[in-house]
Amino acid sequence: MLRITELKLPLDHPAEALREAILQRLGIADRELLDFSVYKRSHDARKKSAIALIYTVDASLHDEAAVLRRLQGRAGPGQIGPTPDMSYHFVARAPAGLQARPVIIGMGPCGFMAALTLAQMGFRPIVLERGKEVRERTQDTWGLWRKSTLNPESNVQFGEGGAGTFSDGKLYSQIKDPRFLSRKVLCEFVKAGAPEEILYVAKPHIGTFRLVGMVEKIRAEIESLGGEIHFKTKVEDLLIEDGQVRGLTVSKTDGQQEFIAASHVVLAVGHSARDTFQMLYERGVYIEAKPFSIGFRIEHPQSLIDVCRFGKFAGHPLLGAADYKHVYHASNGRSVYSFCMCPGGTVVAATSEEGRVVTNGMSQYSRNERNANAGFVVGITPADYPGHPLAGIAYQRHWESRAFELGGRNYNAPGQLVGDFLAGRPSTQLGEVIPSYKPGVTLGDLSTALPDFAIAAMREALPALDKQIRGYAMHDAVLTGVETRTSSPIRIKRGADFQSLNTRGLYPAGEGASYAGGILSAAIDGIEVAEAVAQSLLKTV
Repeated sequence: MLRITELKLPLDHPAEALREAILQRLGIADRELLDFSVYKRSHDARKKSAIALIYTVDASLHDEAAVLRRLQGRAGPGQIGPTPDMSYHFVARAPAGLQARPVIIGMGPCGFMAALTLAQMGFRPIVLERGKEVRERTQDTWGLWRKSTLNPESNVQFGEGGAGTFSDGKLYSQIKDPRFLSRKVLCEFVKAGAPEEILYVAKPHIGTFRLVGMVEKIRAEIESLGGEIHFKTKVEDLLIEDGQVRGLTVSKTDGQQEFIAASHVVLAVGHSARDTFQMLYERGVYIEAKPFSIGFRIEHPQSLIDVCRFGKFAGHPLLGAADYKHVYHASNGRSVYSFCMCPGGTVVAATSEEGRVVTNGMSQYSRNERNANAGFVVGITPADYPGHPLAGIAYQRHWESRAFELGGRNYNAPGQLVGDFLAGRPSTQLGEVIPSYKPGVTLGDLSTALPDFAIAAMREALPALDKQIRGYAMHDAVLTGVETRTSSPIRIKRGADFQSLNTRGLYPAGEGASYAGGILSAAIDGIEVAEAVAQSLLKTV
């Protein structure tokens, strides 16, 4: 087959127009085109009056070689070449009778894709998840949102599916992917019940409700292939002898502890496993501080964003709810940028520790809620929290505790209207935008909710960004605090073999170790780490 890129058609083109565009680009008659499929579809909205769809297609022809020879050296838009092999090839197979079993800590996207890949290769992984199964976890999460009752072991951060379960479910990434591992991930997701469109739309997403069912089916496949998944099982300690992992001590909800012997441990705990990071540091595993970002969630009417981005095409079914992405470099040297933008979504309570408030964003597949929300955050570095490698965690906790105080000490989030934030006065009543955060928002003054440099940078950025998205700095837009867990505040460094720099058999992976940033990149990292584990296990035979 041949892959053809950058086929540009009007938004409302007839169905036959794509085939005609392929024929024209290749310069062939209709009878020579046997079949084609869409590999990628995106849109170009730079001209709101003439939004176009951009296709990449794979076409099967009678004589592909002859067409390639004829087109060789011809200038024109896009590229034409052989369709690459995107199929996944397993790097190893477990030998019969292999007794050693890999252990995976965490059942988020990184953990479950590592477990699935190892199970498919026959290595019978053991997965340890401190939280609950995804449906039980969902009930606990609603307990915080509806009743202000937090379960520190079962919430937005902890439990089957990881933090990505309560998110927009974005399935795209800017990482390099020469082996097409993203295709492996997306195909597994479709197999587990995700809509097939995620295979070809440029910015695929699933949404929370669909993620729940999908994660359950992946769990069932892991178990059917000989894997084990233990919920409500928290890793308390790691046994390391002469720089080599030998096993783990885990605790159950009944207080019982158990030792599990293991020489290959995948650490896929996510960015909020602060007690695990502390334990690893105390055991001597190499950890270093890294940059992350802090800020607020900002909410606007989704209709405003749609019109700003799509003009008269706002609401078009192929375009859906509009998103945005921006960055502003403030005069004090700080970068202010949008993070985890959720079209037609809600702001959610995402704390995992008592006495602290954390916000995040979430959307369902339909993205049909009234508001658009995004992280409105400022970059910080270890220079802002010097000293201990875990100092970034203490820094996060400080501002999360401050948000708890400003919100009223009941898990309400502190909030302020953008107009009042810019004017330096407390907010006393809402306007057009009704904040979506549950349990609720306590209006007031956010100027003390973050460090002065962050407040100054955001106040400078809002009017400038209003020139890009008309209405971004509208008076009634709502800021909700605080967004502190944009990424892990630490990095657990690993070598080319994916093992910890100083602890053999420990495989830091995913967001918690700072090797991913989102569902797709975490899942890809899980596959690569699983491959490294499998190849290492074969050397022990």
